[in-house]
Amino acid sequence: MNRHEVLAAYDEQVRRRPEVDGPQVRVERADGIVRVVSPGQGWRGVTWSDVDEVTADGAIAAQVVRFAEIPGGWEWKYYSYDQPPDLPDRLLSAGFRPEPLEALMVAEVAELQLDVPAPAGVRLLPVVDGQGIDALVAVHDEVFGDPSWISTVLAAALDQQPGAVAAVVAMAGERPVGAGRVELPRQTEFASIWGGGVVPAWRNRGVFRALVAHRAALAAAAGFRYLQVDASADSRPILRRLGFVDLATTTPFVHI
Repeated sequence: MNRHEVLAAYDEQVRRRPEVDGPQVRVERADGIVRVVSPGQGWRGVTWSDVDEVTADGAIAAQVVRFAEIPGGWEWKYYSYDQPPDLPDRLLSAGFRPEPLEALMVAEVAELQLDVPAPAGVRLLPVVDGQGIDALVAVHDEVFGDPSWISTVLAAALDQQPGAVAAVVAMAGERPVGAGRVELPRQTEFASIWGGGVVPAWRNRGVFRALVAHRAALAAAAGFRYLQVDASADSRPILRRLGFVDLATTTPFVHI
């Protein structure tokens, strides 16, 4: 993989041209900023910026004013190669709070092993109804906490964007032990996986690997070239072994 070329493609296709995920969601571009504006519980924030030492503070202030018009928090999605170099310090000074650093990792779908069975006693089930969403939320709650938003957002995505989002739950008997979703946006080479997690009692048994392979197979069937993930420190070593490559780091700077 040519990391420079893939990162440039990711910038152009994903950060500068974000996919909207609802009829009321829109992308706005102004003064070197690309932002997603979303009502309700949908994600909102800055996905890409082209600012420098002279324009950065004004651009930050303008976003604070714009998003103040919309109830709820939002984030500035900062990447380690964004300019100026002191952009994180400027965001902190403007009242933003950083969330944990993640790694931007990408794999070529054609190079991933897709036929990875779940471990004995576990079956992977697609999320297609409210019962499946409840199972996914149970995993999300135990692994990540704060499950309140995921149920509404996922239900709306599955209803309004059939084929653009898919989710899967790993079941051990009647207990959900792992889950994750994959987003399959149109007009880009990059599918992305999100919310992949396994409850503590079932970690290190191959559930996470099977969940990644399942979602990679969905991306392959839909014709995507790349699979992208914002990886936590815990999942990064596993994803590297599966064939994912680090391209950068990313930090969500949250403004409430």
